Amino acid sequence: MQAHPIRILRIMGILDGLSLLVLLCISMPLKYIWDHPQFVTINGALHGGIFILYCLAILYVQIRIQWRGHWTFLSFLAAFIPLGNFALDRQLKKMEHTTTTQPFQRIWIVYGIIFFSFFDLFVQLPVMSTYALSLGASTFVVGIVVGLYSFTNTFGNIFSGVFTDKIGAYKMLMLGLLLSVASLFSYQFIEDPTMLLIVRSLHGFSSGFITPAAFALLANLRREDTQGSGSAFTGAFVGLAAIIGPATGGILATKMSVPNVLSIVGGIGALLLIALLFLQRTKQQRSQNVMKERVPLIWSKKLVQSYVGAFFLMFSQGSLAYLLPIYVQELGYTSRMSGTLLSMFGIVAVIIFITPLNRIFDYLSASTSLLIGIVLLGVSQILLGEATTTIPLYGVLSLYGIGFSFTFPAINKLLAEATEKEIRGKAYGYFYAFFSIGTVAGSFVLGSLDLINQPGFLFTGVSLLAFSIVVFFLRERKG
Repeated sequence: MQAHPIRILRIMGILDGLSLLVLLCISMPLKYIWDHPQFVTINGALHGGIFILYCLAILYVQIRIQWRGHWTFLSFLAAFIPLGNFALDRQLKKMEHTTTTQPFQRIWIVYGIIFFSFFDLFVQLPVMSTYALSLGASTFVVGIVVGLYSFTNTFGNIFSGVFTDKIGAYKMLMLGLLLSVASLFSYQFIEDPTMLLIVRSLHGFSSGFITPAAFALLANLRREDTQGSGSAFTGAFVGLAAIIGPATGGILATKMSVPNVLSIVGGIGALLLIALLFLQRTKQQRSQNVMKERVPLIWSKKLVQSYVGAFFLMFSQGSLAYLLPIYVQELGYTSRMSGTLLSMFGIVAVIIFITPLNRIFDYLSASTSLLIGIVLLGVSQILLGEATTTIPLYGVLSLYGIGFSFTFPAINKLLAEATEKEIRGKAYGYFYAFFSIGTVAGSFVLGSLDLINQPGFLFTGVSLLAFSIVVFFLRERKG
């Protein structure tokens, strides 16, 4: 008889709780009081393995039980609190007898592909520049290597958008995953900076195939009245990739070579490629292919807001990634501080994305959500330039996370409302092209104007607030 998913989660939760207690109450004293560090090493490795299995159990429950997202968050949070797993187990025991296993929804494969696409991007961030230097690249070439992925990714987005509407999202996802996985494994054959530039170009271009096709497919599968909360839930996977990716890349790169790190990412992509073979296209999608070319892309107010909103969201992100490490260093903090600050905004955004708070995006009009989000992002950028101590910095980044959580679902919902299913692939292709351009523009503009620290944050904040004025006059109220 197959075990209930919650039973599996309860078992892994108890094991995770026990291993944490042993680590804190036995191994730590043995290391710091009696000078036996090997116990922490062994116990830490064991606890890490159990924690990974526990996270997989949480994911399995989410897929098979389809409980509310806040239970997933609470289950994850309990792992970091001593005795938290044991307290949670009492509630899980009750739920085990009142919940039933649901059939597997293939939409989770698409969510997994979206996570992979952004995880692939974020894993590279802490390792690519140092990897290029290790190959003998000059600092000028290193800059090109880092930016080349986003540059070629823009053209991949546009290519994917056009051909998603012609051949279908399923085929484009297959092609994008296949080429992306191949490019990730190609890093094993790099011997000099020239080869790295070639592989980076192919990697960025092929990865650009995935996102527009995946988001177009999700938008077509969702009901119209759930586009807001659905986009928020999708944003949770992007947020998780932003939190997990850089840490994973940095940690693995200390244990193995960068090509091996990227090969592991490629292995994840290969598994998703196999899983995608089981994702069947519906008859409705096939019938739509007949008339796709006859539906034009109309540049309505909503579509323009979506595209320009995507640009300014990533302009803000690019500016933050450029300014924050420099500013934190100027304040006398270490680089670890800038990493935890960036993670802070991602954590806040994910909490809003996966909890019942995401229902607000179904009730607010997309234009109103965008207005709120952009204003919060702009105010946060300005306040960052004024914050000089730890608590205000974390507080402002939390506010920034709230702004991000309003903006991302809003621009996706605007696009879904402004387009028909037959042209959504092309629409998302342009959408993520604006994403890529915004990312590059943020750091490029500030660097060109030689703006860092407080002036840089002020310039970015004022730019966002100026855009919010445009959104205010273009917005359409709900109902």
